Amino acid sequence: MSAMQENGRELPYAGGPLKLRIPFVHYRIEYQDFIQGAILSCVPLGITAAMVKVLGIPIEVAVLMVVINNFLYLLHTSFGDPSVSGWITAGIPLYISYLTGFDAGPERIKALIALQVLVGLIFLVLGVTGITRWVIKHFPVSMRSGILLGAGFASLMRVFNPAQPFMGKMPIAFVIAALGSFFILFSARALRFRSQSSLFAWVASFGIAPGFVIGYIAGLITGEIAPPAGVFDRFIIDMPFGEMATTFTAIGLGMPSAGQWVAAISLAIVAYVLAFGDILVLEAMIDDCNKTRTDENIVFEVPRNHIITATRNIFQGFCVPFLPLCGPQWTGGQALVVNRFKHSTPEQEPSYWGGATSLFWGMSIAMVFHPLVQIILPAKLIGFGLTLLIQGYLCVYLAFAMCSNNVQRGIAGVMGAALVSANYVKLWGSPFWSGPTLALIVGAILFFLLEYDGNKEEA
Repeated sequence: MSAMQENGRELPYAGGPLKLRIPFVHYRIEYQDFIQGAILSCVPLGITAAMVKVLGIPIEVAVLMVVINNFLYLLHTSFGDPSVSGWITAGIPLYISYLTGFDAGPERIKALIALQVLVGLIFLVLGVTGITRWVIKHFPVSMRSGILLGAGFASLMRVFNPAQPFMGKMPIAFVIAALGSFFILFSARALRFRSQSSLFAWVASFGIAPGFVIGYIAGLITGEIAPPAGVFDRFIIDMPFGEMATTFTAIGLGMPSAGQWVAAISLAIVAYVLAFGDILVLEAMIDDCNKTRTDENIVFEVPRNHIITATRNIFQGFCVPFLPLCGPQWTGGQALVVNRFKHSTPEQEPSYWGGATSLFWGMSIAMVFHPLVQIILPAKLIGFGLTLLIQGYLCVYLAFAMCSNNVQRGIAGVMGAALVSANYVKLWGSPFWSGPTLALIVGAILFFLLEYDGNKEEA
């Protein structure tokens, strides 16, 4: 079956309702996104330090778990879900706090197994029943915008906080990388240069890669980034599957106790509330894609996304328990894929699916090769910071674009601020009453008080 689709139609697929799409059959590998993914392979490896410290997992096993998790991201784009998926990142401090309440060793691993499997079951139930689809369909525009603003603010505050390493440890390298990437991705002048120069259009097609490379070089020159070490110690990373299975999974440790299952319920619900915002961001980005590139219809189905996310969490919970859990979307990576597709012609990038899938083919394969990881790893903070910056920019502009009046913009602004501010505290000592929950409550109160009119059809 050809990867070329009729104008405005969905890309062909195999596998019936599963919408299976195979590289080189239904879409081509986009080498620009493949390279971007390889560069960003340093970002997911950043969680290994927390896995070693909190869970007592050897670094070799932690890296293997990250690699397995990354390959499982391909389930989404391979089976009809346009999500560039990731972690449920915002809850990582909550997961760590929860897990440290258990004895280090097997009990702590079992507590993580219970948490991740329960998160998977929540996704599965809500996806199969269609409850989340109904909620999203009736979710007010002002509150959607508020969640987007909150996500954008959270990313941008982290980037510009002097206590964070981006501006604090590598100001010259990061600023150069950020300015170069922003000019290529978002400048109106850059869009004009794309049409005037084939060379610039080719360079710009690599997204953040040119800015990353320039920033990396600047960091090496200024001493803000240490030169790579141990590049040729080995060719392929260690893969201790046996040690992982017998020591750090339900296969070797057995099932969590009844008490651990019960203890994980409230935090599992919190994790889903955090992930709900990612669903809204994903829907907004795909909608933006469809409005800009009318040659292809990208279909996003909430139940499909939920069922695949559930599959990842349940499988990994039992076989590869993963500290950040499995979320429905990685907003930074989604932004990169969406932006390149939007600003490419059908000849330059025929299908969204090529870019979305190539990003993870590049990232997952790169992490298997030790020399590539060691070369890119010293600049991991540049890659991570750039994804946060781009995520913040796109979330903010999408949030403002979807509002049609000042009442909606005002509600969105207050709700976004509540989401970010409330993340610094836990009311009544409960993680449930953190940013996302309070933001939803504040947004709902303001919507019904200021905007809702039962006599009129809501926008």
